[in-house]
Amino acid sequence: MRRLNLLTLLVIVTLVLGACSQAATPTAAPEATKAPEATKAPEATKAPPTDASVGGTEAGARAKGLTELADAYAGKYKGTKVTMTGPFTDEDAVKFNNTIKAFEGATGIDIQYEGSKEFEASIAVRVQAGDVPDVVDFPQPGLLGTFVKQGKVVPVSAAISAGWLKENYLQSWLDMATMTGADGKADMYGVWHRFSGKSQVWYPKKAWDAAGYKIPTTWDELLALTEQIAKDGDPAWCVGIESGAATGWPATDWTEEMMLRTTSLENYDKWVKGELKFASPEVKKAVETFANVWNNDKYVYGGKASIVTTFFGDAPTPMFENPPKCWLHKQGNFITSFFPKEAKAGVDYDFFYMPPVDAQYGKPYLVAGDIMAMFHDRPEVRAVMQFFSTGESVKGWLASAGALSMHNDSQLDWYGDPVERKIAETVKGATSVRFDASDLMPGEVGSGSEWKGFTDYFSGAKDLDTVLQTIDAAWPK
Repeated sequence: MRRLNLLTLLVIVTLVLGACSQAATPTAAPEATKAPEATKAPEATKAPPTDASVGGTEAGARAKGLTELADAYAGKYKGTKVTMTGPFTDEDAVKFNNTIKAFEGATGIDIQYEGSKEFEASIAVRVQAGDVPDVVDFPQPGLLGTFVKQGKVVPVSAAISAGWLKENYLQSWLDMATMTGADGKADMYGVWHRFSGKSQVWYPKKAWDAAGYKIPTTWDELLALTEQIAKDGDPAWCVGIESGAATGWPATDWTEEMMLRTTSLENYDKWVKGELKFASPEVKKAVETFANVWNNDKYVYGGKASIVTTFFGDAPTPMFENPPKCWLHKQGNFITSFFPKEAKAGVDYDFFYMPPVDAQYGKPYLVAGDIMAMFHDRPEVRAVMQFFSTGESVKGWLASAGALSMHNDSQLDWYGDPVERKIAETVKGATSVRFDASDLMPGEVGSGSEWKGFTDYFSGAKDLDTVLQTIDAAWPK
């Protein structure tokens, strides 16, 4: 019995030792399972991805220090409203509202936009009455500068870091947003949202190819083509400068194109600052260069008399009739918003660069743009302004055509219109670029006496010398 117990004891001890031995292995395993500190990897995915859309995600905005925009995407300002006004009406207003829908849906901020065809006149009344919206879109920096001098505008530097603006814009855009405030100090008073390339001449491609017309590469060739089309039985040009209270502005664009092609950039810059008079030989020559076409009834659809009564957006419409009633229309890329909806870019219409007049001045390109200014400083307003400083804010508009983006974080494959993608590339190939002069001049001139003066001239109410002197007289002392 004792031998049996001893044997039993030995077996038990053996089993216990074996068990202990086997137990040692599994205890080591957990050590191994601790290793997956790698399981903390998922936390790493919470870090902002380097390729995040800056203006479209919380992570992207926070990575660039756009705090209020990031907070907006986090839902912090849900249910708030930001009022806004500007010149976007009709199709442009639809495209703008469609573009900001995604932002409104993601953040819960309601951007209440009210466009006006009488913007230039109405905004002055609203500012003086203390009824100005939170954000105002200015197509004329000069007009914005008027309110900056009055101390009505909040500096952008209060809401957006200089580092981000420098990263996402060419310096020239930042320079044009820098203005002198009521305190006499220079600061940045807006963010650029979209721009327009203006040096395009549009034509009805299908009919053009069938007629065998060639793209002119010089002003003389363009004049020869104009005469050829007249001999073929049509006026070459579709022209209209009617635009409500802003009637006359397309004529200022033509003047600027000719200033860039008939005199030096230095003279252009002096002209913008008021140092070169409208009544100077240089400016008068620029106006006469295109006026010789406009004042010829054989060259303009409807004749000279129709120019001041034709809405600028309707002016190119006869170009799309079959056969075309006019064949050439110079305008910014936004004009495609006014083309027939069924017209296809690159098929029914195309463009060529408005050719040089004098080769010594190269191939300049005229541009313009919209600058968003902040009149009230609240977190949700800052979020909207920060959004406008990103390419995401114009991405939808690029896809639907009618806008170009000056934001460095925008991409060429965002453009839905191959012609506009071509414009963006053409602008990059220009020998020089200058901003729309009338948009840079003081509001009294750029959106005042100049618009009215050219309307008076092309309506036949006043001669050119009188008009140019009248425009000069309106320059602020």
